Amino acid sequence: MKRDMKDLIKELEKKNTREMFGKDFFLTWDKSKEELDGVFLTADILRRMREENFSSRIFDSGLAISLFRDNSTRTRFSFASAANLLGLEVQDLEEGKSQIAHGETVRETANMISFMADVIGIRDDMYIGKGHTYMKEVAQAVQQGYDEGILEQRPTVVNLQCDIDHPTQSMADFLHLINHFGGVENLKGKKIAMSWAYSPSYGKPLSVPQGVVGLMTRFGMDVTLAHPEGYDIMGDVEDLARRNAAASGGSFTKTGSMAEAFAGADIVYPKSWAPFKAMEERTDLYGRGDFDGIKALEKTLLEQNGRHKDWTCSEELMKTTKAGKALYMHCLPADITGVSCEKGEVDASVFDRYREPLYREAGYKPYIIAAMIFLSKVKDPAKGLSELIKRDLSRFSL
Repeated sequence: MKRDMKDLIKELEKKNTREMFGKDFFLTWDKSKEELDGVFLTADILRRMREENFSSRIFDSGLAISLFRDNSTRTRFSFASAANLLGLEVQDLEEGKSQIAHGETVRETANMISFMADVIGIRDDMYIGKGHTYMKEVAQAVQQGYDEGILEQRPTVVNLQCDIDHPTQSMADFLHLINHFGGVENLKGKKIAMSWAYSPSYGKPLSVPQGVVGLMTRFGMDVTLAHPEGYDIMGDVEDLARRNAAASGGSFTKTGSMAEAFAGADIVYPKSWAPFKAMEERTDLYGRGDFDGIKALEKTLLEQNGRHKDWTCSEELMKTTKAGKALYMHCLPADITGVSCEKGEVDASVFDRYREPLYREAGYKPYIIAAMIFLSKVKDPAKGLSELIKRDLSRFSL
């Protein structure tokens, strides 16, 4: 049953999100649990407003700068949708067509793209130790530009995926769970299997599994991380997940068995990723311009993946989950056996059965991004949302 918008706003009033005003959004574990709750509530309110045809434009003009250093469909369009929902126009920064290709510094680029800009969304997830660092450099540069009076306003930097975390994805995933299970309070004690799965491609980022275990252990869930030997994620993130679980009353366990992870699970999230050490090696090879070494590494990793083709989300494994009806999740696109590849992460019959909830899962991301921006720009978000509803402007009218 959907909660009334006014009830959601009353709940938001109780959350302390003051420290989010004027701040960037980098990693979910940088934010307090109350602040994360504030993002979920704001996202749900904005979604209800659109469903009920209320305009949520808080900007009359302004730019949202989009910088993607990796290919993207869902996150790119989610960022554009979120910016438009709030009244901003999106401008893509294509590095190959900018002065970045001629050696322009991060400080200069950050300031030059920030005139009349209110938000900068960055996806930089390819190289370990680089993406998050780059985002912080951009944030420091625009802060300096604002402090020196060069920029009239300080644009918010939003992490659309880095080498460490994918906060917009993991939070969209979690909001999907909140609504699917009827409230965040119903997620405590639920078992989620975050499992590696076979893919015929190489080099998928670590930030999705890291984002999931880093966030969902905050809310008392029983999180199981499963992968073959050698496919470790960052040790720091594992340590963080253990601390989160201890504090929330949940649990964080690791296993080398997909079957063990799926057994009795309420939710399964089978997703391929590259080994952490291999991603470190790739970063080093790119830094040295060793493209022959990169080709050799790719060949090695594809062969390594090929030894684990049995790591797939099959109908047989799904039967071992809780009542045989665990919720299947994926950030998309999934490698679907017999559809997008010969052998992949998930059986076609499993994927097809969960197509509707998968699309719902993806559909939360624009609202999560819009909520991150909203909380950075509005001092009193509950009051601001109430005023938008009282304004009673229609988003669409004939």
